[in-house]
Parts: sequence; structure tokens; C-alpha cells
Amino acid sequence: MIRSILIGIVAGSRSMMPLAMVANAARAGQLPADNGAPRFLAHPLVSLGTTALATYELVGDKQKAAPDRIIPPAVVIRSLNAAFAGMALAPRNQRFAAAVVTGATAVIASYVSFALRMRAMRDHGQTSTGFAEDAIVASAALAAVHAPLS
Repeated sequence: MIRSILIGIVAGSRSMMPLAMVANAARAGQLPADNGAPRFLAHPLVSLGTTALATYELVGDKQKAAPDRIIPPAVVIRSLNAAFAGMALAPRNQRFAAAVVTGATAVIASYVSFALRMRAMRDHGQTSTGFAEDAIVASAALAAVHAPLS
């Protein structure tokens, strides 16, 4: 379940990154053979669309007008995106458990990462903390997609 936990942590900070990473891995044939990913994730348009949305989110996060990640609609969207991505990364026989673990991890990670970001922003500003968070989140997303199945 390490993949599920990692991708849930990613979703807590960046809601579209999990789907983009899973779609790109599916398109490149880098998901494990017995994964729970729907076939449409490997389509180039899905990969391109999710990557565009994730990129937009990375840019938008640095804006003063960016909404807080812990408003209820954002938390719901994060948990659903996370659950879907977690299910796609899991072996077929663990789809449901992975979706639950990933969605729950995303909710918790939303609040934890928000608190950490707010604390860091007091000393370092929105843009620099956003870039630092992006680097951490992208690394965790890559680790989630390429972690061995457990």
C-alpha cells in the first residue's frame, strides 16, 4: 500500500498531479502488469489533458487568489482524484482497499500540507514555498508510480 499512501500525500498538496502521473505512466507502459488502471488512462489525449491541468494547478498555486486546498469542494475533489489514481496503481485484487487508503490519505495530507505551507509562507513567501512544495510533491509522485508493489 506504499503506492497508495504516497499518491494520497501527493493529492493532498496537488489534486491533479496523481492523475497526470498515472496517465503518463500508463501511456508509457510503466505501470505494473497487474494494475487496476482503466485502459483509457493510456490514451495520449488523457495524458495530455491531465498534464495540462496539473501544470495549470502548479502555476495557479503561486497566485495570491488561489483558493485554500482545505475548502470542502477542494478536499472532496482531491480525495476522489486520489482514490482513482490509487486504484489505478494497485493490483487488481486490491483496487477497493487502495482507493479507500489513498482517498483517506489525501484528506489528511490536505490539512497537514496546508498547515505546513501556511507556516512556511510566513517566513519565505508564497512563490518560493510553492516551488519547494512542487519539488517534494513531484518526487513523491514519481516514487509512487515507480514503487514496487507491496
